[in-house]
Amino acid sequence: MKTAKILSVLTVFLLILSLAACGTDKDGKEIKDSKDSKQVTEGSNDEIIALLAMEPSTADEAADLHQKLMAQENAILSENSALWEKVFLSADKDLAMIEDGGNYGDFLLKTIEGAKDQFTADELKLLNDGAEQVRELEGKLAILEQKFPGCGSKPSGDDMSVPAEDGKPIEEDELTKFPAFDGKDLDGNDVNSSKLFAENDVTVVNFWFTTCSPCVEELAELEALNQQLAEKGGAVVGINSFTLDGDETAIAEAKEILAKKGVSYKNVWFDSNSDAGVFTSGLFSYPTTYVVDKNGNIVGEPIVGAITSEKQAQTLQKLIDQAIANSKG
Repeated sequence: MKTAKILSVLTVFLLILSLAACGTDKDGKEIKDSKDSKQVTEGSNDEIIALLAMEPSTADEAADLHQKLMAQENAILSENSALWEKVFLSADKDLAMIEDGGNYGDFLLKTIEGAKDQFTADELKLLNDGAEQVRELEGKLAILEQKFPGCGSKPSGDDMSVPAEDGKPIEEDELTKFPAFDGKDLDGNDVNSSKLFAENDVTVVNFWFTTCSPCVEELAELEALNQQLAEKGGAVVGINSFTLDGDETAIAEAKEILAKKGVSYKNVWFDSNSDAGVFTSGLFSYPTTYVVDKNGNIVGEPIVGAITSEKQAQTLQKLIDQAIANSKG
C-alpha cells in the first residue's frame, strides 16, 4: 500500500496557458470552461465509472487496471492544474503524512477545505468534484492491491524503445546545461554533478517528494529503468525536494519509502540556495523527469507527470536514446 500521499500538480507552470481546461491564469483570473473541455470531462467520468466496475481475474489484468486507474487520477489533477497548484502550495508538508490505509482523496478534500478562502465557489466545486473522484479511484486501487499484492509495482514491458530522432547528436548550441551542484546522497556521500553526469552516457533525473502519490507510485518503474540503463552505461538519479539542505527528518522519511519500494539508485540533495536548488524551487509539478547527457546537457523537454503510461514511457525512451547519441557523438 501507499505509505504517504499529498497533492501532486502534474503540469508545469509554463504549460498552464496551453491547457483547454478550467483554471486560473497567472493573474488569478478565472479561465472559463470550453465546450471541448466539458466534453472531455464527461468522457472521463464515463471511463472512470467503467473502470471502477471492472473486476480483474488475473494479476496481469489487475496490473493493467491499476495503471489505468492511476492514469485517470493523474488526468484529474492535470485538467485544472492552476487550481491544483494553489492547493499544493497551501499544503503543509510537515502535516501531510497519511498512514498506510489512508485514502488520498480524503486528504485532498481536507486540504481543499483548509484552503477554501483562496477559491471562488465554482473553483471549489471543480476541486471537490475532482477530489471525490480521486477518493473513488483510491478506494478501487486499495481493493486491487489487497486482492493482487504488487499489482501497482509491476513495471511496463521491456519493449518500449523508440529510436532517437534521426539518430544524430543535437548541436551543442541547442542544448541547456543542467544546473551544477555539489551535494550529498542520502547516506552522506559527496556528489558532484559534473562527475555524476560524466560517469554516465545518460542520466535520468527524477524530481519527487515523499508524500506525492504519483511520485511514489512510479518508483518501481524508475528502479526497473535504472537496471535497464545500467546495461547501456546510464543511471537514474532521484532528487527529493523535501531533502534539500540536508533535512534529516525528510531524508529519513525518503529512505524509508525508497527501501519499501526496492529502490537502489542514487538520490541526492543540495543547498536550496544553489543554482540547482533555485532550479528545483521553480518546479511547479511533481513528478518531473529530466534526461541529461554525459556533458551535463538537458536533452529535450522534461517529462511532466508519472512515466508509467505508455506514451510517457515512449517519450522518455526517445530522450534517452538521444542523450546516448549526444554522449557518443
